[in-house]
Amino acid sequence: MSTEVIVYVLTALAAVVVVLTRLRLGRRSGGAGRLNMGQGLVNVHTIAGSLALVSWVVFLVASEDTFVGSSTFGILSLACWWVTVAAGLLILVRWRRPRGRHASQGSEDSWSDGPGLSILAHVGMLVGVSVFTWAYLTSVV
Repeated sequence: MSTEVIVYVLTALAAVVVVLTRLRLGRRSGGAGRLNMGQGLVNVHTIAGSLALVSWVVFLVASEDTFVGSSTFGILSLACWWVTVAAGLLILVRWRRPRGRHASQGSEDSWSDGPGLSILAHVGMLVGVSVFTWAYLTSVV
């Protein structure tokens, strides 16, 4: 499988992570996980992820002689991906088990039995964006 195909597949998977994170944590009440997630971090993840996805796809399909196919546009798109990854990893930090005898119990998560899905998604996103960056730096895309 060529590296370019891998980049396209990882782009589709990254889109799924951005959308599912929003669906899973975007509700004001009853959010997934141990704690109700603050909307600020989820909004950063959604907005940066949406900008990253749209700009990355446009960059991938654009001709190199246009602005959206330029290296500057590619770098801006990668920056949005890295902001999305950082927000996703910060979301994962919220899953850690609270300590102490007065710590509250986690809320129920109907999508999985804990943070497993989020860990898979956001660590996978870190790997995927690393591949995007490597592919960009080596001029594969």
